[in-house]
Amino acid sequence: MSKDTSLYHVRYMNGYSAVQSVRYLLDIMSNPCMQTSYPTLALKKVSGLRRLLSTLVIAEHDTQQVTPITLSAITAAKQLGGDVSCLVAGTNCTKVAEELAKVQGVSKLFVAQHDVYKGFLPEELTPLVLDTQKQFKFTHICAGASAFGKSLLPRVAAKLDVAPVSDVIEIKSPDTFVRTIYAGNALCTVKCDESVKVLTIRGTSFEVAPSSGGNASSETVSPSAPVGLSEWLQQSLTKSDRPELTSAKIVVSGGRGLKSGENFKLLYDLADQLHAAVGASRAAVDAGFVPNDMQVGQTGKIVAPELYIAVGISGAIQHLAGMKDSKTIVAINKDPEAPIFQVSDYGLVADLFKAVPEMTELLKKK
Repeated sequence: MSKDTSLYHVRYMNGYSAVQSVRYLLDIMSNPCMQTSYPTLALKKVSGLRRLLSTLVIAEHDTQQVTPITLSAITAAKQLGGDVSCLVAGTNCTKVAEELAKVQGVSKLFVAQHDVYKGFLPEELTPLVLDTQKQFKFTHICAGASAFGKSLLPRVAAKLDVAPVSDVIEIKSPDTFVRTIYAGNALCTVKCDESVKVLTIRGTSFEVAPSSGGNASSETVSPSAPVGLSEWLQQSLTKSDRPELTSAKIVVSGGRGLKSGENFKLLYDLADQLHAAVGASRAAVDAGFVPNDMQVGQTGKIVAPELYIAVGISGAIQHLAGMKDSKTIVAINKDPEAPIFQVSDYGLVADLFKAVPEMTELLKKK
C-alpha cells in the first residue's frame, strides 16, 4: 500500500487498532525524522487524525448564561482538532443551550436537565460525563480551570483511570500541552499518552470563542441515576454592582499595605470611577481585610484584564501567578524595591493613602 494512503488505513489493515493508529500518527507529527520518511502522512494529519478526534467541553453556567471561561475552553478544544461538543447540565438550562448553539466551533450539544444537578455537584455530574463519554467515545474531555472544572474533572479522570492535565495554557498537538509549574515561574510541556485526555483550561490563555455564527445541533440526554453522596442546600453570593472579578476589563487590587478592611473603601471609590472589579492579595485576605472570594493569585482567582492596578501589594510569587498575564499592569507602592515593579508596565512610588484619593478626584472631574 502506498505512503499516500491515510495512516488509519495503513496501520489498521496491518493489525493495529484505531487507538494505536492515532498514537502512531502523533509520533509522526512530533518526530521530524519520521515526517521525512512519511512526508505525505505528515501532510495528511488533518484528514487522518482529525476524523478520529472529538472533544467534549463541560459547560459551566448559572442557568442564565455561560461563563467566559467555558468559551475559552471551546477555543482550546478547537485547537485540538476534530469535532467539539458541549455538555450542558442543570435544572433549567434551555437558555444556556440556546446560547451555546450559536457559538462558533461547537458542532453538537448534549443537554441534561434534572433537579439533582442543582448546584452542579461534582458527585452528581461525574456519572453523567462518564455515561456521555461511554456512549460517544470522546478522545478529549475538557473544562475551564475554575472551581467548577477543578472539582469535577479530577473525579472524572479518576473514574476513567487516566491522569488529568491541569491548567493548560497552550495546545501544541492533540497529545502535547503546556502548563505552568512553580507558581508560573516555569513552563512544563506535557505529552499525554492516556486513551482519554482530561484537561482543565486556563481561561486567560485562550481567546473567548465568538458567541455568534454557530449552528450546533442539540440532543437531550437522560440524566444518570442520583448518587446521593451529597446534597445541595444553598449558596450565599456577594452582591455587587461591579463587574465579576475574572471577567472584568479593569481590576483594582489591594494588599496588606492598606492596613485594614475599612481602607479598602479607597479602592472601591476608585473602582467605581473606572467601572472596575476589586481584588486583593492573599496577605490582605489572610489578615481578614476582605473575603476570600476577592483573592487574586495562585490559590485564588486567575485574572488577565486589560488594566490591572496593584495598590499596596508587594508582589509575592503567589500573587503574580494570578495576574501577570494582564495586558497593562500599574503598581502603586511606597517601597521602590517591591517585586511588583519588576512585572509592572507603570510604577508609582508613593504613599497610597495620598495617591489613590488624588486619582479618584481626577477621574471624577472627567
